[in-house]
Amino acid sequence: MALKATIFKARISLADMDRGVYADHALTLARHPSETDERMLMRVLAFALNVPADDREGTLEFGKGLSDTDEPDLWHRDLTGRIRHWVEVGQPDDKRLLRAAGRADQVSVYAYAASAPIWWSGIANRIARAANIRVWQVDAAQSQTLAALAQRTMALQVSVQDGTCWVGDGETSVEITPRRLET
Repeated sequence: MALKATIFKARISLADMDRGVYADHALTLARHPSETDERMLMRVLAFALNVPADDREGTLEFGKGLSDTDEPDLWHRDLTGRIRHWVEVGQPDDKRLLRAAGRADQVSVYAYAASAPIWWSGIANRIARAANIRVWQVDAAQSQTLAALAQRTMALQVSVQDGTCWVGDGETSVEITPRRLET
């Protein structure tokens, strides 16, 4: 018998001063049985860093991610169904990223494990030809500290200023500084 996803609920209060986005979001996350708290919270962080200011041009939604290889972790589709932004979390292979670059206007990757620099050195030259791919690295210690905030029901405050994010739950706050990796 296959294991089922575990459902998590998160209320996000977002204050992104860099993009001028201020909003509250209620998220329902299905955590795949093989997914860690760290990866799930990285998906939440990726949501907060990429959610549009309004939904006039579609919404940012969680894809099936680990459950479906044809969908990203998050995607922003406009009202016609065109993929405006494809967001991956982790260390996807170059073929997946190039396929996504052909389908979406913009592709973002949030790599977070200690092995991210090794992964990046292996694919950087292969994805360089795709101008619409942006790769961000989150320090492994920061993503592991972020994972400690995971609870079945979460109320998180996310503030972004000058490229630095603060994610807190009222008791603990985690500082995260995603660093852009260049090809």
